[in-house]
Amino acid sequence: MTTADGWTRCGRGHQHWGRVGAAGLLLIHTDDEGTDRYLLQHRSRMVQKGLTWGIPGGALGHGETPIEGASREAAEEMRPVPTGLEHRFTFTDDHEGWAYHTVAMSSPEMPQPSGGWETGNDGYRWVTASEIEQELKLHPGFAATWPDLLRLM
Repeated sequence: MTTADGWTRCGRGHQHWGRVGAAGLLLIHTDDEGTDRYLLQHRSRMVQKGLTWGIPGGALGHGETPIEGASREAAEEMRPVPTGLEHRFTFTDDHEGWAYHTVAMSSPEMPQPSGGWETGNDGYRWVTASEIEQELKLHPGFAATWPDLLRLM
């Protein structure tokens, strides 16, 4: 796999990171009461759309699948990545020639990752759907796809 880091424009005229697309990992943990909690990352001010909440992710490599890319990016940005993850679904947000793939996986545990330079001061939080919708300033791309993601869950 060769790197595909870099900026590109989609058919809609938007600028995106990842010359061949990008992917992120949405972890979901269902607690004993049946409530789903989602692991979100507070984005560092040093990244595009910083100081917003989203999921760990980034540019896909040439020949890399969305699951491979999301898993690699999560391993780079989260410490630790939980084990025993189960794939639920992959949602593709197609921007006409460029796409972002949200890979949703069930997590049997709720680790508290420490993050790296791409993670903001508020780190990571496990949150409910209502907290996502009512309390957090979301990355615009994640905010746009959240209703679709929620329907798939």
